[in-house]
Amino acid sequence: MVDNVTVRGEKFGILLMITSSCCVCIGQLLWKISIGGDLLYLCMGFLLHGAGFTAMVIAYKYGSVSKLQPILSINYVFAVLLGYIVFDESISLYKMAGIIIITASVVAIGRSVD
Repeated sequence: MVDNVTVRGEKFGILLMITSSCCVCIGQLLWKISIGGDLLYLCMGFLLHGAGFTAMVIAYKYGSVSKLQPILSINYVFAVLLGYIVFDESISLYKMAGIIIITASVVAIGRSVD
């Protein structure tokens, strides 16, 4: 039997991992934008990437590695979506299938109870 405090802690860890993924992906997006020589975007990218790393490290305090680490694969979904939104990149049928598989897998892992 799993107590309520443990479940809330795991959910918080999952939320931190998703936050980490968002920060890291947006940070990397800002790095790409900064290629034109904009130092502000480069610095903001480093700050967000660092915030994402910090959130990831803190998340490990609240859950098991076997549950939290696979959640970071949501980075691939965020990267495709950001490419589509910001750079007008196309999303092929294969990319869409990958997004669906990754998202379903992350949800399945996140909902599992040890």
